Amino acid sequence: MTMNPFCVKYVFRLPNRSHVQFDIVLDPVTLELQENTGDVKPSWTDLGFHQCPNCPLTPDLHPSCPLALDIANLVEKFDGFLSHDTVELEVVTGERRVTQTTSVQRGVSSLMGLVIATCGCPHATFLRPMARYHLPLSSMEETVYRATSMYLLAQYFIGKDGGAADPDLDGLRHRYHEMGIMNMAVADRIRAATKTDSSVNAIIVLDVFAKMVEIEIDESLSRIRSLFQPYLAADGIGDG
Repeated sequence: MTMNPFCVKYVFRLPNRSHVQFDIVLDPVTLELQENTGDVKPSWTDLGFHQCPNCPLTPDLHPSCPLALDIANLVEKFDGFLSHDTVELEVVTGERRVTQTTSVQRGVSSLMGLVIATCGCPHATFLRPMARYHLPLSSMEETVYRATSMYLLAQYFIGKDGGAADPDLDGLRHRYHEMGIMNMAVADRIRAATKTDSSVNAIIVLDVFAKMVEIEIDESLSRIRSLFQPYLAADGIGDG
C-alpha cells in the first residue's frame, strides 16, 4: 500500500503585510525532508564553512552541509526582520491547524526545529519521531516531556528487539550535548550570512531548549515527576 507523505504548512504573515509560506514534505517511512533545497547553493552552506567541530561528514562525500542547505531558503526569507518583530503564524498538519501571534524568532525557531530534525544531519536524526508528531511553538516543559517520552519509547523497541535499552537516558543526554555543539556552529554560519538577528536567535532558542533537556535529565526530571503520581502511588512509591 502506498503511503502519503506527511506534510506541514507554515504560513507567516509578516509586519510588512506580506506573507511567506513553507510547505514541509516528509517521506512517510523515513521522515526525511523532501524537495526543500533550491538550485542555488549559497557559499555559507559549504560543509567546510564553520563546520561543526563534531561533524562526522567529510567534504569529499558531502560538499554541502545538509542542515545548512535545508534552512538556506528560510534564512534568506527572514533576513531583514528582527527577532522581536511580531508575526501572525499559522501551522497546518493533517490533524490540526494552529494559529498564534508570536515573535519572528519563535516562529522561525519552531519551523527550523522541524527542518533540522528531518534534514539528514547525523546529529539530529534521533528527533525524527518528534517531527512526525510535530507540535508547533511547543513550550520548554512540552519539549522536555516529548523528548524524554520519545527516547524511552525507543528504548522499549530496542529492548523488544534484544538490544541493550537505556532507561537512565544517558544516550539522550549525550545526543543533546552533541546538538548543543552543532547549534553554536550553525549560529556562526547564519551570522556570517545575514544582516539581522532573527534566524541566529531562532537557533539560540533551540539551543536553550536542548540545554534544558540535559539539565532536566540531570535533575531526574523533577519538574514533571508529580504528573506521574498515580503510577508512583499505585506501586507504593509515594511522592518522594
